[in-house]
Amino acid sequence: MSISASDASTTSSRPKPYVFEIAWEVANKVGGIYTVIKTKAAITSKELGENFCLMGPYNTGSARTEVEFVQPEAGVFRRTLDAMRAQGAVVHYGRWLIDGYPKVLMFDIAASAHRLAEWKADLWETTRIGTPADDRETNDAVLFGYLVSWFLGEFRNQLDESATVLAHFHEWLVGVALVLLRVRQIRVATVFTTHATLLGRYLCAGNVDFYNNLSKFDVDAEAGQRGIYHRYCIERAAAHSAHVFTTVSQITGDEAEFLLKRRPDIILPNGLNVVKFSALHEFQNLHAQHKEKINAFVRGHFYGHYDFDLDNTLYFFIAGRYEYSNKGADVFIESLARLNHRLKAAGSKMTVVAFLIMPAPTNNFNVEALRGQAVTKQLSDSVADIQKAVGKRIFEAALRGTMPDGKLLLSEQDIVQLKRCMFALQNPRLPPVVTHNMVDDGKDPILNHIRRVRLFNDDSDRVKVIFHPEFLSSTNPLIPMDYEDFVRGCHLGVFPSYYEPWGYTPAECTVLGIPSVTSNLSGFGSFVHEHVEDPHSYGLYIVDRRFKSANESIDQLAGIMFDFCQFSRRQRINLRNRCERLSELLDWKRLGLYYKKARVLALKRTYPEVYGMTAHHDDGTDEEDEEVALFKVPRASAPASPRFPVLHLNDEDEDDADALNPEAFQV
Repeated sequence: MSISASDASTTSSRPKPYVFEIAWEVANKVGGIYTVIKTKAAITSKELGENFCLMGPYNTGSARTEVEFVQPEAGVFRRTLDAMRAQGAVVHYGRWLIDGYPKVLMFDIAASAHRLAEWKADLWETTRIGTPADDRETNDAVLFGYLVSWFLGEFRNQLDESATVLAHFHEWLVGVALVLLRVRQIRVATVFTTHATLLGRYLCAGNVDFYNNLSKFDVDAEAGQRGIYHRYCIERAAAHSAHVFTTVSQITGDEAEFLLKRRPDIILPNGLNVVKFSALHEFQNLHAQHKEKINAFVRGHFYGHYDFDLDNTLYFFIAGRYEYSNKGADVFIESLARLNHRLKAAGSKMTVVAFLIMPAPTNNFNVEALRGQAVTKQLSDSVADIQKAVGKRIFEAALRGTMPDGKLLLSEQDIVQLKRCMFALQNPRLPPVVTHNMVDDGKDPILNHIRRVRLFNDDSDRVKVIFHPEFLSSTNPLIPMDYEDFVRGCHLGVFPSYYEPWGYTPAECTVLGIPSVTSNLSGFGSFVHEHVEDPHSYGLYIVDRRFKSANESIDQLAGIMFDFCQFSRRQRINLRNRCERLSELLDWKRLGLYYKKARVLALKRTYPEVYGMTAHHDDGTDEEDEEVALFKVPRASAPASPRFPVLHLNDEDEDDADALNPEAFQV
């Protein structure tokens, strides 16, 4: 978007606004919003400098490791905090130890719990939103909302009239403060972002035909039946009170229009901080390194049944919150069963090891899983010792001028040691499908589905399944890898979600250069469909879960995975190269401009004398709405560009597909 000289001078003369971003997950890792806030902070700090500040509830455990608490410098922040502290509020000020080193305010809601009844009564009197006494989460949201609105009101009073202030709220948990700001007529520009509507998540968890009945739901009745009417009221009030209402994807925007009764003003896609390598082979080398770590785990897990070739083995995975249907775990497992049948019928030598990384209640690690790693390590250590001894014997023989006798290289002790290790590797039981002992094994949906389709890791199966009900970390005794390293080592991420407002997991795969499957019911899937021409040739596959039956969607996914199994190693390398080149499309340096646009809209509507009056057109649209319509991310590949599908390359092709026409694949 070009800016004229006059526009530039006008913009530079405007005061830089104070911008506060409020979320429950500021320096407090709970879910995907933590990733949004944390990764975006660097570009926002660069744009706004010391005028940018994050707000969240004080959590002792996470704050100790994520925040450096300091005293604010003399100025408006110190005056505001002193005023609040004088009246008994406990507010911590510091710097979040992430890129950008942003200011952070953390409110101790426990210290104000004695005022809960007073504030809940006031909320009812001013907004007619009632909250039950036994809802701990809502009580915390009310306490936090009153503390935040108190701070922002005091902060606004400490400034002169020419200063501008904006507050950006994420999700219903922080929505109380936004509603209070508007009810009290505190002159602060407000933006509200819903990352997933509360009612939508509950409805999808209830296995309803959500998208085909979106316009037919009686939202008040549905929220009441599920015991969340008070929460729904907070979310809806925040959406309608905000100067600018936003969602993270077009599909969530459709959902909000029917469930919250307001169409979003602008879509704010989620991004990531993209680190580009100077040479393509660098990230390919990382794939090979991390794949070898997964290989080491697989060798141990399948001890006694390790009869497949790791050079002809592919690693597929699904990861995320344990939402069996919403995240598409049901479709994934069913598709794996059909893939297993197809690979057997085709006589394929390819083996697929499918990981399901979804945290669930467990007691401890499965003894068999630990035993497999132990006996494999014992064999590895024994072989290393024998190799060292054999090397010494060869050296001594050669030094004496004699050719080593092969029969004498291995001593009887070495042979006995090897035999002991090999006997320990015998395992009459099939490799476990789960790495932990589940709290309620018989009622676990994933395990019951695996049993139903009989994917028991039999020797004849071409698809092996491993359910790991715990988030990955480098301290894990079974798979000692951080999640990002694990993703780099895999070949395909599979996320056929039914309800996924955005979908960070396939986005992370793209940034790391790993092909992935998403669905047209996920925000990421609709974003890719809109901005990428021919996405499957870039390793981005979209399963149709909106206009096809469940059976057809499962068949489509099984077909995608089967076709992927037919690729040669060179084809997979080329596909990863092209996938990684789309990472710029998801960079916050590009997508952060949407947030900037949302802030400008809110400031215009709150401070028209500073940021210019909004022109209204005869068709009912506003000037800023027109600007938003013109603000689009360029398509990753122009429709007119010739396409060269990596999928059809042969082993003999020496050149990467991109070399045919490098300009066709510029992001």
